[in-house]
Amino acid sequence: MADMVVVDRDGVEHRIAGRPGVSLMETLREVEWGVAAICGGMCSCATCHIYIGPEWAGRLPAPQPDEKELLQELTGYEPGRSRLSCQVHFEESLDGLKLAIGPDE
Repeated sequence: MADMVVVDRDGVEHRIAGRPGVSLMETLREVEWGVAAICGGMCSCATCHIYIGPEWAGRLPAPQPDEKELLQELTGYEPGRSRLSCQVHFEESLDGLKLAIGPDE
């Protein structure tokens, strides 16, 4: 079983099971301190904004233009770290992935 380490908005670290083949958003919206994911994963709202740990950023596929455009509109945007969790799928190779929930904007 592969896990991910998630830091909530209060700075508390949680270890949760990752689900291979499933977007990070789907897992994160099921926990009470997770993401809102208002658009349901359609890459149209940015309410699933997360920060990927710097050591992991290069191991994920690059954001597509529509994701990057939404991210750049956020005040909390951090180039190279900001992602929409609906656009990142968890895989076994990401065991130990560290991420933080983005601010509520």
